[in-house]
This record gives sequence, C-alpha cells and structure tokens, in this order.
Amino acid sequence: MFSTIYNAINLNPLLALIILVALVFLAWNLTLHWQVYQTGKKIKLMFKGTKVADLEGVIFEQIKRLRQTEKNLEELSKFSRQLEKMAQSSIQKVGVIRFNPFSDTGGDQSFSIACLDAKNSGFTLTSLFTREGTRIYTKPILEGESKYLLTEEEKRAIGEATGDKPSKKIKKK
Repeated sequence: MFSTIYNAINLNPLLALIILVALVFLAWNLTLHWQVYQTGKKIKLMFKGTKVADLEGVIFEQIKRLRQTEKNLEELSKFSRQLEKMAQSSIQKVGVIRFNPFSDTGGDQSFSIACLDAKNSGFTLTSLFTREGTRIYTKPILEGESKYLLTEEEKRAIGEATGDKPSKKIKKK
C-alpha cells in the first residue's frame, strides 16, 4: 500500500504538494481546535458560580469584588497599625528577682519585678518583707532608666527583663 502511494507521489509532484498542504492544514486545524478547547475551559471557569450571562457582566462583577477586597485590605492594614501601636506600649518584658534584704529574717520573701514595654519603659515593683510587715514600692522606668535611685535588685530585675544581665542571687552579710 505504501509503495503504491510512494509511486503515485513520484509520478505526480502536484499530488505530493496537495498531500503536504493537506497535512499542514490538518496540523493547523488540530492546533486551532486545541486552543478553542482551552479557551472554552477558561470561559467556563470564569463564568462558574456567577449569575451573569455575558462577559461584560463578569468583568464588572470582578471589578466590584476587587474594590471590596481593596477596601477590606485597607481596613486590615489600619487595624494592623493600631495593634502595632498597642503592642509597642504593652508590657512585653518582665524580670523577677527574689532576695533576702536582711540577714536576721529567713528566706527570699522580698522581690523586685520590672515590667517593661518594647522601648524599655514601664515600672519596677519592689516588695520588702520584714518582721513588722511588708512594704511595697514602685518606680517609673523610662527607656531603661529611672529618675529615682534604683536598688541593685531593681537594676537586676530590669537587666533580666531586657536580657542585658544574667540574674544572680545577692547575699546580704
């Protein structure tokens, strides 16, 4: 069979040209059908879930969704900035030091606590336990410093909160 086709092509070059053109057109036709099929799939996907029947309606619906998404994104961005401000001024760092301020009473029942925000501002809370009672003191801290004289225990609590100094026990003599 192939030999008869081969002989016919050799005898008639016009027939060979027609067959070649037919094969080119067939390949082109298959390519076009494939592209139409792919475009049809994309159109079905675009129209899926919408009640709109024309392309213009779909485009307007997508624009409407895009605007709503942009509005939601802006609201989330505002909320994120508010949370960031709140987080910067919230207590983020805490250091606790227990100590015995007097050698004649037992145990580490006194303590200093440093509560600081992101800028190392906040307060210290110190409780001194004695036989007569407990006294509580607080001092404001601004950027790691206080305008009031800080005790060693308060400095250590601030250092522990900021991660500047390792916490060591202080022993009174």
